[in-house]
Amino acid sequence: MRRKVTKAVFPVAGLGTRFLPATKSVPKEIMTLVDRPLVQYAIDEARAAGIKEFLFITSRGKSALEDYFDESPLLERELRKKGKLDILEDLKATNMESGAIAYMRQHKALGLGHAVWCARRLIGDEPFAVMLPDDVISAEKPCLQQMVEAYEETGGNMVAAMEVPHEKTSSYGILDIKEDMGSMVSVKNMVEKPNVEDAPSNLAVIGRYILDPQVLKNLNKLKTGAGGEIQLTDAIAQEIDGTGVYGYRFRGQRFDCGSKAGFLQATVAFGLARDELKDDLRGFLESVMHIENAAE
Repeated sequence: MRRKVTKAVFPVAGLGTRFLPATKSVPKEIMTLVDRPLVQYAIDEARAAGIKEFLFITSRGKSALEDYFDESPLLERELRKKGKLDILEDLKATNMESGAIAYMRQHKALGLGHAVWCARRLIGDEPFAVMLPDDVISAEKPCLQQMVEAYEETGGNMVAAMEVPHEKTSSYGILDIKEDMGSMVSVKNMVEKPNVEDAPSNLAVIGRYILDPQVLKNLNKLKTGAGGEIQLTDAIAQEIDGTGVYGYRFRGQRFDCGSKAGFLQATVAFGLARDELKDDLRGFLESVMHIENAAE
């Protein structure tokens, strides 16, 4: 019987330099998208997929991220006293049970592969998920839940995948497809940030993975790849002829909240999806577009 995926790694050690000066004192992962920090969207998605243990790879200056998941008895008491029970319920969703969350320091910025490797002792010999909070995915069924259901059929290693414009393939890990089965593809190679002319397809890996523990053994070799970093893609690619690698075309819309433009796009999209916000926001956007069109 295939083992269930109950552990997830969240690499959050990055400095968030693209959002300076805001990230000088605020970790990028707790910057708010509408009224929830980015990391909360990832946590909610992980919970929906059956994740029980949450492993955060952090660095110096991330204490506010750790504090976010602590209970706040004073605040909860005040909300209860004032009868703001709906807000209280939202607040409780941010709490983590004792023992469900762990933090590990990545002392040197050696890449995503190194960040995942830092969690090796807590993962052990179990399959595990990796989630990048920068990638926020709007979907009727959460992306990781879709992947877990597909993984129950395939096993091996699975990466979330989406088509990107060919001229942008140099910004992603790109899949070389062996067999295209619609929502699923089997992979014959993975190339990290290829030159555009060398990209084997336009099917890009984005920040959701389900991995066999053998990938951690591959990372033990600690060889540097593209950009002088230890690439997770390289460690996964070593399993193509072993435990197997699949790309999963998820159903949903991905927003790159690691970029300012993507963060703004996500804010608008998630705001329009909220009943209490959509009318005012839509009216504002229409007025802005009217002014811009009139000025042209």
